[in-house]
This record gives sequence, C-alpha cells and structure tokens, in this order.
Amino acid sequence: MSEEATGHLQPATRTRTVDDHMFSVRHGPRQATFRLQLFTASGLRPVAVATQRTDEGKSLMNAAERYAEAVWTRHFPHDPEPPIWIEYQLLPGAASRFKEVTFTVTGPHQLSSPRWRHLTLEELRRLVGAVVDPDRGEGYVSRVEEAEPQMIYTVVRVAGLPRPEPFREPACMPVGIPGWRRWIRQLFPRHRGRGCCWYHRGDWHRVSATAVRLLVQAQQDGVDLENIGVHVRDQAMAEGLTGWYLEALSTLVSLGDGIAVEQDDDGHDQYLNGQHRAQAMLDAGVRTTVVLRWEEALDQPI
Repeated sequence: MSEEATGHLQPATRTRTVDDHMFSVRHGPRQATFRLQLFTASGLRPVAVATQRTDEGKSLMNAAERYAEAVWTRHFPHDPEPPIWIEYQLLPGAASRFKEVTFTVTGPHQLSSPRWRHLTLEELRRLVGAVVDPDRGEGYVSRVEEAEPQMIYTVVRVAGLPRPEPFREPACMPVGIPGWRRWIRQLFPRHRGRGCCWYHRGDWHRVSATAVRLLVQAQQDGVDLENIGVHVRDQAMAEGLTGWYLEALSTLVSLGDGIAVEQDDDGHDQYLNGQHRAQAMLDAGVRTTVVLRWEEALDQPI
C-alpha cells in the first residue's frame, strides 16, 4: 500500500497540535533529534513537518523511514497509515527545500521505499491550512555534553570503504559487494554510465577526481570548511561541469549530503550517509574519493 502524493490530497485547515523542538529517536549508537510540528484535524490525515540541522545525527533523508515510523508509533499508534511526512534539512551554505516523502506501508508502523518531491513553503501552508514555521525553533538545545568533533573532508581508497547496504535500490545494487568483486573492478574499471538508476548514470571516476582536485585547491586558497562545498561547486561550474556530473559532485562535497563514515563502538567503520554512491563507485572501480569523517579520524585530511 502506498501513500498518496500531496497533489492528490485535499488541502484543508489543520491546527498545529504538537511543536516538539527536540523530538528524539535512537538510531544505531547515536541519539538523533529534530523539530517535529504536527498539524491535525478531525477526519483528516495528520501532517508531520520534521526540521533538522546537520549536527543532530542521521539525516532526515538517510533515516526517513525510521523517523516517520517513530512519529507514527508515538503520536498515532492506532492509525492505519502514517502522517503525511514533510522534511526540511537545514544545510549550511546551501538553500534548504521542503520535501514531501511518500512510503510503502509494509506492516503496522513499518515503512519502506521512500520517494521524495520538492514543495514550496506556500504549497505546504495551503496543504495544512496553517502557518508552518520553517526555522529550527528557539527551543533547540545544543547538547554540549554530547558535542561531536567537527567533520572534515578526507581522501580515502574506495576499496577500503565499509560494505554498503543500499536497501532502497533495485537489483542493480544487491546488498553488499564481495571483496573479490571490488578488486576486479580496481583492475578493470568502468567509466561508462548505465541507465538502471541515478547512481550508475555517469562516470564516478571523473566526479571523484574533480572533487579531490578542487577541494585540495580550495583548502590551499584558505576557503573555510562551511563554504568549501559551495566554492568547489562554483569552480566546477566555471570549468564547464553540468548535468548529472555537477549534481553528483555537489552531493559529494556537501557537508549535509556527502559520503560520511564513523567508527562504531567496536572500532569498525560504518556509514552515516552515502551507501548508494559508495556502491556505485565500487561497481565502477574508482580508486580514491572524498568522504567526511570526524576530526580525530586517522585518514589524511585534505
């Protein structure tokens, strides 16, 4: 059973009944937070608006199912379907956009197969029939005792990345990738794109090489960490990078959307974000790329 898209739902007046500035969800070894605004009315599906900074744990996109399940379970435990889910990721140095996320309901409070579409603040306000606050909110509390080290860009060997588990894509991305297949692709790399999905559409060799080169140059030029992603994207555009290649590079150098890894409690690397891009690079035999790590990481920072 799939949810309806917002365009097929009747906009109506709802009332904001919940404004939880620090809604908390346990995701893996970390506690993630976001602001939750709930808009409800009798006989209508509730609308949930989740707003999150990039320093609050798993991103709204990367953990969309888990976060929506948590809100559904806690606030609407007897409803047969989740609230209409809207997410708003606050990205440093980049324009943030509201996204409606639709899911497939696979069981009681169980969701899969998220799909995103952009919508404007005005479209959202018409849907709920009330004022939606687009900010993180004054009730946000920075948990100083759990403050994270700053994330930095690092250059890594792609073959040494953790095993991806790209659970949202079709057969072109089976879960994981054996070690022998990684090394064969290193010996016989692929540069041509494929039409199976966005992740395989272009040449990640070109994207990664461009990202590494421009990031190194940006640091040498003294560009600060929060602006380096936008700077690199502008430089790539000036060099003539367009289309899928510019889009792919932009995701790779974004602090909010880059491939990010951390160590778990056992000292093993795990993904915070970017499993699908990592698998596409492994499939293509890319040698090196850019990932984000915490400041204490042992890899050589750019």
